[in-house]
Amino acid sequence: MVEAYCVKCKKKGQKMKDAQMTQTARGGFMAKGKCPVCGTVMCAMMSKDNAEKAMKSGEAKKAF
Repeated sequence: MVEAYCVKCKKKGQKMKDAQMTQTARGGFMAKGKCPVCGTVMCAMMSKDNAEKAMKSGEAKKAF
């Protein structure tokens, strides 16, 4: 699963629910999903290699 920091819960390493991989305007990759505890939208910046691994394994859907 894709992990990120939840700003509302203040917890590191929360597993993202319904993660979608997007590409930024400058060519970077970002995973967007929801916190499983509070439902807040979470973001995590990722490298191209990690983004491709997450999409290939089915942890995140391609949204670009």
